[in-house]
Amino acid sequence: MDKDIATPLRTRTILEKYGFSFKKSLGQNFLIDTNILRKIVDAAGINGETGAIEIGPGIGALTEQLAKASKKTVAFEIDQRLLPILEDTLSPYSNVKVIHSDFLKADAAAVIREEFDPGMDLVVAANLPYYVTTPIIMKILEEKLPVRAIVVMLQKEVADRISARPGSKDYGSLSIAVQYYTEAETVMVVPKTVFVPQPNVDSAVIRLNVRSEPAVSVSNEQFFFKITRAAFAQRRKTILNNLTSQLEGGKERKEGIIAALEKAGIEPSRRGETLSLEEFARLSEALLSAFS
Repeated sequence: MDKDIATPLRTRTILEKYGFSFKKSLGQNFLIDTNILRKIVDAAGINGETGAIEIGPGIGALTEQLAKASKKTVAFEIDQRLLPILEDTLSPYSNVKVIHSDFLKADAAAVIREEFDPGMDLVVAANLPYYVTTPIIMKILEEKLPVRAIVVMLQKEVADRISARPGSKDYGSLSIAVQYYTEAETVMVVPKTVFVPQPNVDSAVIRLNVRSEPAVSVSNEQFFFKITRAAFAQRRKTILNNLTSQLEGGKERKEGIIAALEKAGIEPSRRGETLSLEEFARLSEALLSAFS
């Protein structure tokens, strides 16, 4: 019998053995293609010195491949019903620890300190539940967890938005937020057919190489992200109109906003999706001094 968990037969056998039913609310779609799982491990550059962090291991399909390749794998699983299944499927691997926890509420930095050696090469690799993809990625980046890369399976549409470039229809505040912290690239597009149950949308594997320094230098990160969100509030509006309507006291300070745009070398008639990260950084600095 095929030992890998990620085959249609083995997955069905495990699910039937435990009478497991999928919870739609948890966005559970299990992978049944070992080749794709190995490609995720390869894309993450995992070797015998690497620590792997997984979010949402399911029945352990990716966890198993991570365990084979890494020094140690730690997986966060929110669904208590999966714990006995994981204990069974991952029993051959002594270098795996499953933590019953909602990753979004967990003190991930403390878990990393407890479970991995200081300064260890760390990566996040996961088949993420679609409904929490963005919050999970942003938590890892905003909390500045000491990981080298994040390689995750997510909805193709979200992958397109994350890796989008200025001027494209997918480019928005999410593109900027992720690219501020990382270099983003899509590794592969994944068809619906390799999941049980099949999702309604295509998926993609994206690799985010975490930058040692943010892509641009800003004196107030919070304000920078506030400006980028405001710029995309209504995509058809100009940058001037969006900033005027979205920023507190914007209407009264319209002249100040125009002056800040000019100082940053940005035409007020441009739309947010045409601005690069560098332009947003200049604009953020100019507005910060105008508004403070």
